[in-house]
Amino acid sequence: MNVGESDAEARTRLSAFVQKLKDFGWTDGRNVTIDVRWGEGKDERYQRYASELVALRPDVILAVTSPVVVALRRVSKMVPIVFNSVIDPVGGGLVASMARPGGNTTGFALFEYAIAAKWLQLLKEVAPTVSRAAVLRDPTIAAGIGQFAAIQAVGPTVTDLSVIDLHDTSGIERAVAEFARTPNGGLIVTASAFGANHPDVIATLAARYNLPAIYPFRYFVAAGGLMSYGPEFISQSVQTAEYVDRILKGESPSDLPVQATSKYELVINLRAAKALGLALPATLLGRADEVIE
Repeated sequence: MNVGESDAEARTRLSAFVQKLKDFGWTDGRNVTIDVRWGEGKDERYQRYASELVALRPDVILAVTSPVVVALRRVSKMVPIVFNSVIDPVGGGLVASMARPGGNTTGFALFEYAIAAKWLQLLKEVAPTVSRAAVLRDPTIAAGIGQFAAIQAVGPTVTDLSVIDLHDTSGIERAVAEFARTPNGGLIVTASAFGANHPDVIATLAARYNLPAIYPFRYFVAAGGLMSYGPEFISQSVQTAEYVDRILKGESPSDLPVQATSKYELVINLRAAKALGLALPATLLGRADEVIE
């Protein structure tokens, strides 16, 4: 896994996966053995653990996030891999297509790019005075480009739409500080491995410079961010278990189409809103799946 063992949400997702496998008749220590590695967001661990797991000659490997899948595929093109929390499996070269993945890899993508347009709309809804938006993205991956294009396609919702590239924490801080010098700004944080490994850094910067921000995942809000709209991870963990079960029973990953997340959640942090001086619309709060106080 990409995250650390101390991450409560990650442990909850793993528990949901293991429980669903048990529902299908697979019990760890009885008729299946589950070996877990925690990547902690460190590239060197991905490759080491990938080699370790492939050496165990498993029947199937669950891979969480794109960097983990890439590390595994460097080691083996034969061991079946089921992934989740992958942003763009086709653009990232992990599968041939969503309908016909081919090879040894299939799983569940986080979302369609069109969801990125929703982020801009929600940002304007929570902070109507925002006329400038900076999009934080990883320009080295197809997903970073695709998400930004979807935001651009919304139209003239804001007068100024700019980009802050996610490379290193010091560079991000300089860029955010520069952006915040002009009033009426807001941030849109797109999905990326860098963001996933630094949610507290990005949420803290948004608060420091009094910038309303929307994020792709709940854990940014748990780290102090204002609002997120994105996939609900527990349901995807359950879906992943279904594919693992089918492969354990003899199906090939090449015959299992890649699926997109079907369940999304809107999470709002009232404390962050109060610190920014935002009066949240009752209609928005009523649509929220979770309100953190």
